Amino acid sequence: MFVTDALILFGVVCFLLWLVNCLRSFDVVSIKGQSIVVLGVQALYTMPPLAIAFFYVCIGIGLARALQALQANKELHIIHTSHGLGSLWRATAVVTGAGVVGVLLLSNFVDPYAYRRLNALSASIAADLVSSTLRPGRFTQVTPGVVLLIGGRGADGEIREFFADDRRDPEMRRTYIAESARVASDGQAYVLELRNGSLQYNSNTGRFSEITFGRYDINVDQLSQPIAQSNPLLERDSVSLVTEAMANGQWRPGVLTLLADRMAEGLRVIGMAMMVLAVLGFPSGRRARIPVPMEAGVLLIAFGERGISAYSPLGTATGALAMIAVAGIALLIRMRPRPLPLVAPS
Repeated sequence: MFVTDALILFGVVCFLLWLVNCLRSFDVVSIKGQSIVVLGVQALYTMPPLAIAFFYVCIGIGLARALQALQANKELHIIHTSHGLGSLWRATAVVTGAGVVGVLLLSNFVDPYAYRRLNALSASIAADLVSSTLRPGRFTQVTPGVVLLIGGRGADGEIREFFADDRRDPEMRRTYIAESARVASDGQAYVLELRNGSLQYNSNTGRFSEITFGRYDINVDQLSQPIAQSNPLLERDSVSLVTEAMANGQWRPGVLTLLADRMAEGLRVIGMAMMVLAVLGFPSGRRARIPVPMEAGVLLIAFGERGISAYSPLGTATGALAMIAVAGIALLIRMRPRPLPLVAPS
């Protein structure tokens, strides 16, 4: 019962998010000339970060619905009065443990793999756009902040009058101008070969500089990614990062922070499960004046946790640790022995 609602909700959320990503990236079909299959695959590669963000929310809602069902049919009362609380804790621990394993697999392995494949696919789309799909004389946005323009194409595929404007970096605008260009591949990445042109830099302070060149090679993925400089660590799974650090005897800057961020997802699942158990794991005959759906309560807890983690100088695990601490205190208070009420003799 605990797992079913969580899995169904997680599947529905992932499908809806995938559809939203398809709609957001529909320019891959309408402008960049790719197929519906490529659109669907690209949207699929963007799913892991969103799935991770909603994972612990789905676990919390699934547990909440299961505990509410137990309370509605009085089974929760029976569990507490018949000393069956241990079975409830064990069932919750099994679901929470499975959730922790699932979200850690997503954050430590699936997400880096999808990020790596997404970058490769984006570079392939951009290379195809520049080499064959891009219409001469028309400004086309490759990715938000990067606009391309070509004057024409030769019979051998050579591009005439190449222009690219890169505004992804708010502090520095880059403009590439070349008389000719050609897309080549070294077997691992696509390279844009620019000839007889200039590279212009325009900072947000008004400083301008220009470099002329006879030939300038730029990786296509540098123009196809949403940010100007991507973090290569995001493409590496946690095992390879730890293995490399142990072999070299030193940790690269940012590795520990990245590993902590990935592991914090498991703490979020634990904290959310404990919070739901502390609120709904005990029978109550009181009726709320204003009934609030527990789904909304779980979302409010998640928003609060994200807010604390986002602004905390202690790291992204701050909100999860706060949930665990608050829920732990609440469980200890609610589980403390209570004196039996005195009955006056008749």
